[in-house]
Amino acid sequence: MLSNKSSDVSSKIFLTARWEYLAMFNFEMDASVLTPHLPPFTEIDYFQGKVLVSVVGFLFKNTKVLGVAWPGHVNFEEVNLRYYLKHYDGKEWKRGVGFISEIVPKKIIAWMANVLYNEHYSVARMNHTIKKTTDQLSVEYTWGKYGEENSMILITEPHSISIEKDSEEEFIFDHYVGFNKLSDTRSVMYTLEHAPWEVYPVKQHTLRCNFEKLYGEEFAPYLTTKPHSVFLAKGSEVSVKRPKILR
Repeated sequence: MLSNKSSDVSSKIFLTARWEYLAMFNFEMDASVLTPHLPPFTEIDYFQGKVLVSVVGFLFKNTKVLGVAWPGHVNFEEVNLRYYLKHYDGKEWKRGVGFISEIVPKKIIAWMANVLYNEHYSVARMNHTIKKTTDQLSVEYTWGKYGEENSMILITEPHSISIEKDSEEEFIFDHYVGFNKLSDTRSVMYTLEHAPWEVYPVKQHTLRCNFEKLYGEEFAPYLTTKPHSVFLAKGSEVSVKRPKILR
């Protein structure tokens, strides 16, 4: 978890929410595919020499922007394609993520994120189903985009467990900074804070997407292979800070 260095933390918080049931389908990728997307002052963060990207589905709950819950924009789904970065600020490495695509069902959410954080949001019809019994947890996300129906389904154990140190789960979830490219000489950087997450052991998983339409033909060959790993995180309360500019 990131530490707060300012005594006036609340004034720097842009968004608060609870993120739940974070489904992560992780794929190995060639670094050359990501290089054109790298924001200035960042470089790829490797896991054991591998470049990983993640197709992610999760829920926003009790969302507030600048402390205000907007009617009709409090609870919703998101699906994104993200990759892993790091930035050296002169004192330490900050580990973060970059995004190729982010999809939500709300136009105002997409507009605000694109304007303030230079994100890559678009809008689609989305839905989800969560079912939990004494034997298992079932999580499903569906979204329609470009005339295609896409879905991800995970069947897991019903109880979450702690993430092991130095594991791939820790690498995937231990990134608390977001980066986006503004120009060839400027990047947007923003930090997140949340408690350490637990994961549900995955028993079965299915991902059905038209990857070429969603993310481009350069990504499709890698995303149509067997996932390097699949995780489901329980989630927690999350705070997103206001953006800063790297020059």
